[in-house]
Amino acid sequence: MTDPLVNAARHMFDRSASEMRACIEGAPAEALNWRPAGPDTNSIAVLAVHSMHSTRSWLSVAMGVPEPARDRDAEFVAEAEDVPDLLGFFDSMSDDCRRVLAVEDVIDWSAERSPSRRPGSATDPPTAGWALMHSLEHLREHVAHMQLTRQLWDARE
Repeated sequence: MTDPLVNAARHMFDRSASEMRACIEGAPAEALNWRPAGPDTNSIAVLAVHSMHSTRSWLSVAMGVPEPARDRDAEFVAEAEDVPDLLGFFDSMSDDCRRVLAVEDVIDWSAERSPSRRPGSATDPPTAGWALMHSLEHLREHVAHMQLTRQLWDARE
């Protein structure tokens, strides 16, 4: 029997991924790397790269599988060559996240986890449930950032 929270997470992830993909599709290449309020803000490419790496990492923590290698600092300077380039990355990472969520077992959401992370970034130690919720809420936050950035880009043309 599949865990009902895993089913909910799959649904939430798929909705978020669909909305993020829509922000990338059809955008002109220059929109992907545009920072709406200057260098201290994030582009669509940065938001896509960071949010997908973060989601994949936290889903791994939640599900108790090995975390992928990650260079968080590099995520915030990422640039996309063009739409197909960014969509290729995004689709690959989305597939990875779906594979992590493809478990059929019931999960002990109270199990403590030991993620590789920045000090002070989560409760110490986080539970599997906390990691699952954090992965999805963080993803949703960046979906909204991407949507707003795309709206700002479209409004300036």
